[in-house]
Amino acid sequence: MPGAGAVRRENQEDRVLTGLIHAVAETTAAQAHSAPTQPSYTSEELLERVLKSLSDDKAEDIVQIDLRGQSSIGDYMVIASGRSTRQVAAISEKLVERLKVEFGLICKVEGKDAGDWVLIDTADIIVHVFRPEVREFYQLEKMWQQAGDAST
Repeated sequence: MPGAGAVRRENQEDRVLTGLIHAVAETTAAQAHSAPTQPSYTSEELLERVLKSLSDDKAEDIVQIDLRGQSSIGDYMVIASGRSTRQVAAISEKLVERLKVEFGLICKVEGKDAGDWVLIDTADIIVHVFRPEVREFYQLEKMWQQAGDAST
């Protein structure tokens, strides 16, 4: 027959194990609630908004490239030009803000401070905004387009 000390130790161990079980259950429940959900928009709706934003902000030479079936980086690539570093930065900032407000998207942005080439990654759509000289130098359209699959 166990002594009083052994009973207290068993009760303590039971409380610790019960606490651990509850902690694991709470963590699992919290992770389930924070799991990513499917967006309430399609990549085509997002593309439409991206194109409208670029057009509204006077981006030039807007080209969209369908990447579905060609790459896993996204469904579409959009390439556009701004006339100056200031315009490239402004076009990019406004696009990112509109997508945040309208779709709840937090986009990854690279190159905004320099203003020569800004890359905006929405996960479904990759947007490149260039100064014309930089765009001409890199010629991304030629790398990604297949004959006849791009539209402006």
